[in-house]
Amino acid sequence: MGEYFDFIQQVKYEGADTKNPFAFRFYDADKEILGKPMKDHLRFAMAWWHSLGANGTDMFGVGTADKTWGAEAGTIAHAKAKVDAGFEFMKKLGIKFFCFHDVDLVPEAADINETNARLDEISDYILEKMNGTDIRCLWGTANMFSNPRYMNGAGSTNSVDVYCFAAAQIKKALDITVKLGGEDYVFWGGREGYETLLNTDLKFEQENIATLMRMARDYGRSIGLKGDFLIEPKPKEPMKHQYDFDAATAIGFLRQYGLDSDFRMNIEANHATLAGHTFEHELRVCAANGMFGSVDANQGDTLLGWDTDEFPFDVYTTTLAMYEVLKAGGFTHGGLNFDSKNRRPSNTREDMVYAFILGMDAFALGLTKAVKLIEDGRIDEFKAQKYASFNGELGQKIRDGKATLKELSDLACAMKAPQNPASGRQEYLEGVLNQVLFG
Repeated sequence: MGEYFDFIQQVKYEGADTKNPFAFRFYDADKEILGKPMKDHLRFAMAWWHSLGANGTDMFGVGTADKTWGAEAGTIAHAKAKVDAGFEFMKKLGIKFFCFHDVDLVPEAADINETNARLDEISDYILEKMNGTDIRCLWGTANMFSNPRYMNGAGSTNSVDVYCFAAAQIKKALDITVKLGGEDYVFWGGREGYETLLNTDLKFEQENIATLMRMARDYGRSIGLKGDFLIEPKPKEPMKHQYDFDAATAIGFLRQYGLDSDFRMNIEANHATLAGHTFEHELRVCAANGMFGSVDANQGDTLLGWDTDEFPFDVYTTTLAMYEVLKAGGFTHGGLNFDSKNRRPSNTREDMVYAFILGMDAFALGLTKAVKLIEDGRIDEFKAQKYASFNGELGQKIRDGKATLKELSDLACAMKAPQNPASGRQEYLEGVLNQVLFG
């Protein structure tokens, strides 16, 4: 068939004043910022599952969007049509990366050997499409949550047979990721958790999850995966209690089981809010622990209690997120993967383009404002002043771990009572943020 997105040729940057709905207002891919082009700061990726597969189905209704791409659903022809549509879309939007689950690429067969053969065929086809382009795989993963066999999780399952199938899926997903030049490999433990402790051996399940990850790491390294293994934290949904609740929980798990030298975090904005945190909080926790890896770029709806995966448009959030990314040293292997989906009534191919323009512009604007926030210097200066009392001899002694509890107690008793800390100036700093964003 002809082009899937024949209503556009190439989405280009036209500036903030353009009225062209198929143009970028803020994303100027080659504009140099802090010594490298904007596209290298942001490293946008298309999520295969939402962009090429999600048709608007939700728990209350069937799909509203046609994602057959002119082929019969559930066939290899359909899988290849998704590849064709995806590469046309990425070229026209200037997106340089994609991410996938194994069963996003091909329909799962009743026999895992047939599924693997299908993955071999479709990955060969993807490689053909990649040739002559600069489009690459950012990361791959295995879907170990949709099939009924994973009702009790994959690594956390109570069935040794299911555990073996999980291992097989991970092995093949790693094979395909490396074959496609993927930089990283992700674990999202969608059902690695429990509903009630009445039927759960928590320690047993966590140990088995760690063992599965350890085997995956060893195999991935043996076949040439050079980048990071990533955990994507999420607190709930579909399980009531998930073991990778948030970044801090997942980092503690990795350190407990000796996986922290190979694993980092893939932080999703919507998952952060479901955990009761801000997006920037989760990024700061990762950076503080040397665990910053990659980002799933979306946003949630605070009026809804589930994972809505909306395309990001909140520039406050994208600014504060890119501030954290820049402070963490920027992306190395990772990037901004749009794990985002159109709203159910936005069901046309034009809407798909509008959504990506929205998300890419939102993060481009966030990047430029984050740079201004850093260059402005007032926030960093205030934080330095806030902790200035620790710059003296006593403070440095505490920081160096050379002070004793008795020594500090004696000093406190001699003081009788300390002065209250200086003001935190939150409202002033929020005003600085507004001035940088809108001044």
